Amino acid sequence: MSAVEDVDQLIKRFQQALGGFVKGNPEPVKGLFDDVTLANNPLGPPALGADEVAKTLEHAASTIRDGQIIGFETISKVVTDELAYVLEIEQQEAKMGGNAEVAPFALRVTMIFRPEEDGEWKVVHRHADPITTAQPAESVIQE
Repeated sequence: MSAVEDVDQLIKRFQQALGGFVKGNPEPVKGLFDDVTLANNPLGPPALGADEVAKTLEHAASTIRDGQIIGFETISKVVTDELAYVLEIEQQEAKMGGNAEVAPFALRVTMIFRPEEDGEWKVVHRHADPITTAQPAESVIQE
């Protein structure tokens, strides 16, 4: 298989794993990370390394339930033999935190992938945040 086909397959596996994540199960997603960093805004600070990332994913999954994936919009994707990335908008819906109602939400997501020695591609970085539309400059000011 070509690098593009391998990365496409990993992206599809990750998207399918998110289906369990929005129901509160982090396990399918955790298995797709390796030598990793995670910036899962606004649910926590950046995490470095498999152990920290696993704990961050478990915490994030504990805040979400009864969800489903609505769709993915790929903004950009680049694949080389040694590294790949994708920028997507993820459309989901779920019960978040203490909310009793299912609500739609979107995440702007960047993921970076790298092949392992055995040729299997893994996620090495994921950044997700709720910024999917233009925001006023003042929105970055922390009070």
